Amino acid sequence: MAARFDLAGFTGAGYSRGGSVIKQVAWLTVSGVFLNHWWCPPSVRASVLRAFGATIGPGVLIRHRVRIHWPWKLTVGAHSWVGEGTWILNLEPVTIGANTCISQDVFLCTGSHDHRSATFEFDNAPIRIGDGAWVATRATILRGVTIGDNATVGATALVFKDVADGEIVLAPVATRKSPS
Repeated sequence: MAARFDLAGFTGAGYSRGGSVIKQVAWLTVSGVFLNHWWCPPSVRASVLRAFGATIGPGVLIRHRVRIHWPWKLTVGAHSWVGEGTWILNLEPVTIGANTCISQDVFLCTGSHDHRSATFEFDNAPIRIGDGAWVATRATILRGVTIGDNATVGATALVFKDVADGEIVLAPVATRKSPS
């Protein structure tokens, strides 16, 4: 049976890393060797992210083990928190509002692929999370999603469409059947 995709023909058309190869290598080195460790103070993390082009508001707390793909495509509003183990795969811009909590092990993923493309080209889109929002532990936010102001995304939720201001989204709960 023939393969569904011709991955050898992938070009990455339309995607820009937004930084030179030297900047990319410097970022990957600094983040991997220094920033991700518990002993690096959060204030230093914020300063280094700013030095690499991130827009980080005052009072932002970014914990250790936070993976940020490209800091120059990241904006975090004042007094927001990003919990340890969070992965921000920002091939496109990610904007996090002020006074917003991104809990532990959250995955923000701006990247995807077009399943209709013979060469599986990118289908990326930005993510925007509003002011006063809470994205709880291990939630996943997919590309192109806007989370409204004061919205809550519950633990382990998978969000693939916009969440309105003040809306609460919870992960489906499995129920146990009683033995017959």
